Amino acid sequence: MQAFFEAWYGQVITAIVAVLLILVGIGIVAGRKKNRRQATRMLVFSAAAIALATVLSFLKIVELPQGGSLTLFSMFAITLIGYFYGPAQGILCGMAYGLIQLILGPYVIHPAQLVIDYPLAFGMLGLSGFLNKRPDGLLAGYMLGVFGRLVMAVLSGVIFFADYAGEMDPFIYSVGYNIAYLGGEALLTAVVFMVVPAVKKTVERIKTIALAQ
Repeated sequence: MQAFFEAWYGQVITAIVAVLLILVGIGIVAGRKKNRRQATRMLVFSAAAIALATVLSFLKIVELPQGGSLTLFSMFAITLIGYFYGPAQGILCGMAYGLIQLILGPYVIHPAQLVIDYPLAFGMLGLSGFLNKRPDGLLAGYMLGVFGRLVMAVLSGVIFFADYAGEMDPFIYSVGYNIAYLGGEALLTAVVFMVVPAVKKTVERIKTIALAQ
């Protein structure tokens, strides 16, 4: 079984099946909305966020040698779904996006590592939905989502990639390594928010459209 997961075709097949199941889950969550038009809008915005995040993931500012890269706001695109529709929809959207990343650039050494590094890590971006009612929920939710992904990345690093730490403590190494790109992207996003206030206003307008009855 492990050999299947380590093979590229096993990873692709697993990811495709999982994406289909998650899309069904997104449809179920959306279908609970009384307003069919709103449910359709939720599906459309979720698909658009996944597509946008996928495109932005190719725009890499820094790419680290053992995996991980600082991109142009790809995580932010996913956290928006949590901010718009709450944590359940955000987490499902993030998991689907993570599995697409698995298809596009798989790096798997163990089935458990596949789960942690892809659906779980990216799913954590949907934690933004827990803060979507706060006045500062847009940026605070984004930071919470990034922190959740960081926790998963550090956990994976300690369990599966401790050898890269050499003489360093694996936990310290994993924290430093993953903060380098996840923290860097979070900082860049926060700076854009502070320097360009129009970004928040634009997102709020889009949220109004996304939640329209």
